Amino acid sequence: RPNYRKVNPADAPILIVSLRSKTLPLGQVFDVANTVLAQKISQVSGVGQVFVGGGQQPAVRVSVDPVALAGVGLGMTDVQAAIASATSNQPKGGFTGNAQATSIASNAQLTNAAQWRPVVIGFRNGAPVRLEDVAKVVDDVENQRAAAWTDGERTVLLIIRRQPGANIIEVIDRVKGLLPEIAHSINPAIDVSIALDRSTTIRASVADVQFTLLVSVILVVLVVFVFLRSPWATIIPSVAVPLSLIGTFGFMYLLGYSLDNLSLMALTISTGFVVDDAIVVTENVSRFIELGDSPVVAAFKGAKQIGFTIVSITVSLLAVFIPILLMGGVVGRLFREFAVTLSVAIAMSAVVSLTLTPMMASRLLRSEHGQKHGRFYNTLEKSFDWMRDHYASGLTWVLEHEVFMLGVTLATIAFTVFLFVMVPKGLFPQQDTGQIQGFSEAPQDISFPALKERQEQVIRLIDQDPNVDHFISFIGNSNTGSAFIQLKPIGQGRKLTADQVIAELRPKVGHIPGISFFMQSVQDVRLGGRLGRTQYQYTLVDANLTELMEWAPKVLAKLRTLPELRDANTDQQTNGLLLNVNVDRDTASRLGITSAVIDNTLYAAFGQAQVATYFAQANSYRVVLEVKQEYQTQPTDLGKIYVTGSGGAQVPLSAIASVSPAQTALSINHQGQFPAITISFNLAANASLGTAVNIINRATSAIGMPASIHGSFQGTAQAFQQSLESEPFLIAFALIAVYIVLGVLYESYVHPITILSTLPSAGVGALVALLLMGTEFSIIALIGIILLIGIVKKNAIMMIDFAIEAERDEGLSSKEAIYKACVLRFRPIMMTTMAALLGGVPLAIGHGNGAELRQPLGITIVGGLMFSQMLTLFTTPVIYVMLDRLSSRKRKHAIRADPQNLQPA
Repeated sequence: RPNYRKVNPADAPILIVSLRSKTLPLGQVFDVANTVLAQKISQVSGVGQVFVGGGQQPAVRVSVDPVALAGVGLGMTDVQAAIASATSNQPKGGFTGNAQATSIASNAQLTNAAQWRPVVIGFRNGAPVRLEDVAKVVDDVENQRAAAWTDGERTVLLIIRRQPGANIIEVIDRVKGLLPEIAHSINPAIDVSIALDRSTTIRASVADVQFTLLVSVILVVLVVFVFLRSPWATIIPSVAVPLSLIGTFGFMYLLGYSLDNLSLMALTISTGFVVDDAIVVTENVSRFIELGDSPVVAAFKGAKQIGFTIVSITVSLLAVFIPILLMGGVVGRLFREFAVTLSVAIAMSAVVSLTLTPMMASRLLRSEHGQKHGRFYNTLEKSFDWMRDHYASGLTWVLEHEVFMLGVTLATIAFTVFLFVMVPKGLFPQQDTGQIQGFSEAPQDISFPALKERQEQVIRLIDQDPNVDHFISFIGNSNTGSAFIQLKPIGQGRKLTADQVIAELRPKVGHIPGISFFMQSVQDVRLGGRLGRTQYQYTLVDANLTELMEWAPKVLAKLRTLPELRDANTDQQTNGLLLNVNVDRDTASRLGITSAVIDNTLYAAFGQAQVATYFAQANSYRVVLEVKQEYQTQPTDLGKIYVTGSGGAQVPLSAIASVSPAQTALSINHQGQFPAITISFNLAANASLGTAVNIINRATSAIGMPASIHGSFQGTAQAFQQSLESEPFLIAFALIAVYIVLGVLYESYVHPITILSTLPSAGVGALVALLLMGTEFSIIALIGIILLIGIVKKNAIMMIDFAIEAERDEGLSSKEAIYKACVLRFRPIMMTTMAALLGGVPLAIGHGNGAELRQPLGITIVGGLMFSQMLTLFTTPVIYVMLDRLSSRKRKHAIRADPQNLQPA
């Protein structure tokens, strides 16, 4: 079941539905969205929250002229009380006769603006004062300070989120299947369309990984065919691939796993692993057949001889995944499914290789003696013989120059450490998912009409970009707005990556006066932290709020000078405007005016107060009270507000109060119990997160930030710091785990060291490949390094197993035994290495949707295997001979000291 639940935050929208109409008021569209679509969609299985945005519920808006109201001797609280008492929806009983029952109804409830206008709010000189005499009464919406656009047109949005653990693909399909039915049941003047579909990129990414998986299988099968050159010999190990994958699917189903980006990545990389065991078994059976044994006897002998090698390779490879399974935090939970999926695939391949593969070999393989072959077969065989002969000559030379090869091994270890320190580091690769998230920020004292005007300027620039497919944008009752931008698919109208589109848009929107627009490329993996305007967060915490307010702008100013950072901004909102109303309590008391009356009057005038409710069949609606818009534009308008005193007298607010402007914090964030200010930033092109973390730490120290202010990275940057600290321990733990497992299998302290000596060369190859490809050392690359520990050592295991057998059964010296083992096992070593290498090539060169997340895994495996294959074929035999000589000396000393001690070291 394709899904993205492991790499998509549960709180991220999975589907946004747009409702637009050219003829209906926006309030009616919102009402339909809220009462029909939201209700039905929320009942769909797997749907979590359905949020309706971009508008407000219909309402009756009463906009009062305070001067006209005071002229008739009434105040805002009088209007409020009259409106509240003018409508009622109480039960009224009924009549019950001998044969009929009759309910009682009345016109007590008012349901539209036309019915509210003649409402009597008081009497003056015996004449009624009606609401329409002092106010404008219209059908409107509850809150006028919210707006949303889809592709530049005003709209109402349904933002749909899933339940935790629900399958995104299935939930989206259910909702999209329901939409046509809903659209036919509402007003045809409302156009219902999909504004944002998260499954578009998900499906493309999953399809790309599935294609990569198929290409990997084909490449692995071709490797087997090139080396064995026999259709039947190719089919036997190739069968292990689909059988191992099918068995893995079964275990994934039982474990509740799904086909997400990580599990598919594990299956793709497993194609180069699962065929290894079958290759080794098939090649060994073929060798016994060529020596004259019947296929059945050869199958028994070949499987028996290679059985311990298969077990050693598999168990030691599974041991490599222990550190991944024990990784803590969000990253550990994220990759646990990857490790389990890959472990199951490898275990399944071992079972298939030790059971089905020998059986098929006994039925399908035949001796090649006396058979004529074509030019293709003979050319490949001669090429292989040439490679083996030159390898044998080179091996003879290195076995005679042990000290030189030991120096090469030590130099490789030192170079690995050097490269690990030098390579740029990050947490996850920067992906191009085809989506951009934007946040607009205007001055903190901006009015809603001004914010709306500037947001529309941003929208027009976005709409003009040829890379944009569609977008949505919305603003609320604050100084900020948001936008989701869906780019066209690469190659279908778009040639730039998401980050390049951001770089092109940044200077254009930067020229819009009075608003800043921050953008970040949406990533499949988002780890905690506050929802920032940009991708990474650095939070300052201080118990002293005044000190924090003083130093946060200084830190922000410093970070904006760093060339490695872009779009540095802060969530500090401390420059809002405040108008203090200072009441003369003595005067107010003398006039019979209480503080509660003043507060109620001010709220009724300027707070869009909801003063009454009326009910319809499907929903309830409000009556909103305020003064007219021309009395809400500047602080001097407070002088036109009257407050009701004793005896109903209307007293100007200016007679009992004075006003004074001030600044205020619009919001104060906290982390734990202390005030906190978060600075967000993006990275410049070619800048790594590791570099950014280091320069930010140096920058905050350079400006002399007080010790009482604690700065720490949050979200992805925090997870990166934690992973950076744990990476050496994870690699060391993997080495220790493999050493212990190999020590138990071989009952030796020495042979595991020989096997592990192959690893530094793999590390050098992987790190050099990352540097050449301009790729950071990320968590994905770390997983690749850990996998290399399991892959590379199999070559040494195949050499050492045969060398030990040759020493024991044929009485050869260690040098003769390892030479024979290396030449004899050259073909399966080359085959298994090439299979694993080509299995990683599609990941390394992939450029599909979200391929950036998978590339470091393929790059490290391909680079590590290419370099280690060239080196370990020569260094491992030398290490084996030197350690075997050392262990022999120890055994001789032990025997001399205690002749009864004849146990091998």
